[in-house]
Amino acid sequence: MFDSLLIANRGEIACRIIKTCRRLGIRTVAVYSDADRDARHVRLADEAVHLGPPPAAESYLVIGKILDAARRTAAAAIHPGYGFLSESPAFARAVRDAGLVFVGPPPEAMERLGGKDSAKALLEPAGVPLVPGYHGADQDDRRLLAEAERIGFPLLIKATAGGGGKGMRKVERAADFAELLAACRREAKAAFGDDRVLLERYIERPRHVEVQVFADRYGQAVHLFERDCTLQRRHQKIIEEAPAPGLPDEVRAALGRAATEAALAAAYENAGTVEFLLDREGRFYFIEMNTRLQVEHPVTEAITGLDLVEWQLRIAAGEPLPLRQDAIRAKGHAFEARLYAEDPAKGFLPSIGTLRTLRLPEGLADVRVDTGVEEGDPVTPFYDPMIAKIIAWGPDRTAALERLAEALDATQVAGVTTNLGFLRAAAASPAFRTMEIDTGWLDREGTEELAREPAPSPDTLLLAALATVALSLARKRPPPVPGTDWTSPWHRRDAWRLNQTPRGLVRLLVGQELTIVTVEGTGERFTARLGEHALAARCGVADGRVWIEAEGRRRAFPAALVGHTLVLTLDDRRHSFTLEDGRFFARGEEEDQGLFTAPMPGKVTKLLVAPGDRVRKGQPLAVLEAMKMESRFEAPRDGIVAAIHVREGEQVEEGTVLLDLASAEEAAAS
Repeated sequence: MFDSLLIANRGEIACRIIKTCRRLGIRTVAVYSDADRDARHVRLADEAVHLGPPPAAESYLVIGKILDAARRTAAAAIHPGYGFLSESPAFARAVRDAGLVFVGPPPEAMERLGGKDSAKALLEPAGVPLVPGYHGADQDDRRLLAEAERIGFPLLIKATAGGGGKGMRKVERAADFAELLAACRREAKAAFGDDRVLLERYIERPRHVEVQVFADRYGQAVHLFERDCTLQRRHQKIIEEAPAPGLPDEVRAALGRAATEAALAAAYENAGTVEFLLDREGRFYFIEMNTRLQVEHPVTEAITGLDLVEWQLRIAAGEPLPLRQDAIRAKGHAFEARLYAEDPAKGFLPSIGTLRTLRLPEGLADVRVDTGVEEGDPVTPFYDPMIAKIIAWGPDRTAALERLAEALDATQVAGVTTNLGFLRAAAASPAFRTMEIDTGWLDREGTEELAREPAPSPDTLLLAALATVALSLARKRPPPVPGTDWTSPWHRRDAWRLNQTPRGLVRLLVGQELTIVTVEGTGERFTARLGEHALAARCGVADGRVWIEAEGRRRAFPAALVGHTLVLTLDDRRHSFTLEDGRFFARGEEEDQGLFTAPMPGKVTKLLVAPGDRVRKGQPLAVLEAMKMESRFEAPRDGIVAAIHVREGEQVEEGTVLLDLASAEEAAAS
């Protein structure tokens, strides 16, 4: 085994590789761009080398810079991760020519399998099932049309160098073929610099099943079972699982044999993934082979108990396969959900900002989290906006899916918009639970509905108001000011009023619609009112969940205050509310530390205090205009304005620190 490794990647996969290297005692070298100078993978590595400006074309994709970094740090091997240069034969060859070990297949195998057409030409004689079609070298338009008519419509035109849905067109009839062929070629040329195409029969409503394979340099190959990646949006995987559910034993065994035969036919080495389409009759067809570690490899690790990165390193170091096929076992079921900084309501556009709050479910049993970021890190516009991969295992599919839902409910993010609600709704969808889906299901029937946060009913709003009260009262109380009477009602946080029932307002903002719920009560007993609707209940917080008991029925559900936002899950759908000021207003943790932050994007229309001013609890501090409404924000406690960080008229993002509010003792000490 080599003693040092340079990781030619960033983010989550770089952190994942470092984890295994630490366990094996291998020194790690990270590389980084200007945008990643303080990134988590840089902080975790033993050494780090700067590559250049943020654009990948000027940093992570420059082979010469990566090889220079390896020479400067005396790294013995290079792991490409996935993405960037991971499937570049030129990079693998350059690493080998530099006298270093490339943790991946040899460049010759990558070249044989890199093109969809060349891969099919190689594997067809080996008996690997192929989708009926044409992958020949003759690219003349008339030849392609003739082949299309032979195959029959509908069919797919696919760029031979394509991936991720680029350079792909479905053709329903011969009359449309020429126009769609031209469009496919233009897109392929722009995306991959190669306008060659192949034709495939269109498989109606298939599943996407892939097999994890490993091969060593001694001619041995094994598979580590299959994964199902059918839940996709525009050919991008959303939630993956292992093993593939509902497959007959003979189909499962045949998939494994076909995948290992493909690896042997290509004289393959190291980790690879052989991808298939599975039709409704249970027939499967090879579509491509990915010559790298896959994003979804953790679900295979979860069911086998094996470390796939360790296998990669050992095979690259010249060791034989760690296990023979008959010694590899699978246990239970696992899911992986990809948490992204993106806005499902806006067509899944990336969301840029700072991860002001990031709470991941790393402490849950049978849950694993792979991430490349920490709280306070930025999500930049330069790279993939993945925040984390959340992996859940269970003894069977139902148990694993329930554990995944629990893990998603325990995840909280503020500062950027995420697809968390979308993932939660997808995991709870009846069609997904029963696996009555295909690769086009989400685009055809589910994306818009699952992406839309449901409009809250009056009952949901009442529950949200009571949850706000319960969570607010459960917060750790700050100690009373020395020298004051700790029994004073002014230290209470439950809307105490002299000789009257405590009453407060919970102001819930959804989009541009503000709902005000009146809440009366004390201790655990409260009544929430919204117009003609009312809910009298006992409520509290236990085991990280809010419980509400009314009319002999007790409900417990995930809920949390994330900065100025309440998030909760009811009936498998996630709801979020911006909390405006009110007696029960749940101040964020930043205010507990003396930082007063903007609860939403907006314009600072008025500053009502200046540095050095002494303020009382409840005194107005600033006015923020957002969504055509003005909101006044008040001091959460007595104190002295230590600093103001914004100007009147300034546009601020959610979470921007507006001012520092110090206690009198802190101000005197400074």
